[in-house]
Amino acid sequence: MEAQSLHRGRLIDHIQLVVADLPASRRFYDAVFEALGVPLGGEAESFFWVDELFVSSADSEAATGKLTGRHHLAFQAADRAMVEAFHKAGLAAGGKDNGAPGERPYHPGYYAAFLIDPDGNNIEAVFHGEAKRSAPSVEINFEA
Repeated sequence: MEAQSLHRGRLIDHIQLVVADLPASRRFYDAVFEALGVPLGGEAESFFWVDELFVSSADSEAATGKLTGRHHLAFQAADRAMVEAFHKAGLAAGGKDNGAPGERPYHPGYYAAFLIDPDGNNIEAVFHGEAKRSAPSVEINFEA
């Protein structure tokens, strides 16, 4: 498995969640990332990845047999409709509601929804309101 190019943001390089039921997590994350328009990055026998998120079983080499604890991960959405699609897709794929789509008091225009994934992680999709990005992502290319 040799990556030839990566897209990265400003702070997080990657996050790994070690889960008890990899197929259940795969169904959940496939559904919510499809709603968010983010494609599967790849997969192997004991893990899969989407952008900077790696999800693995406890028997993967990197997990050393230990599950991760409860985490809060927030994913960016392009608009309110995408937040709503994330919530609907996640519920249909086994997630539990932890906050229906709506405005939050964090700052003006903060529109989010929250789901609990199959391992108890609090997963959020957020639209911060109308804004202009300088770039969609940073692309890193490796020479072969």
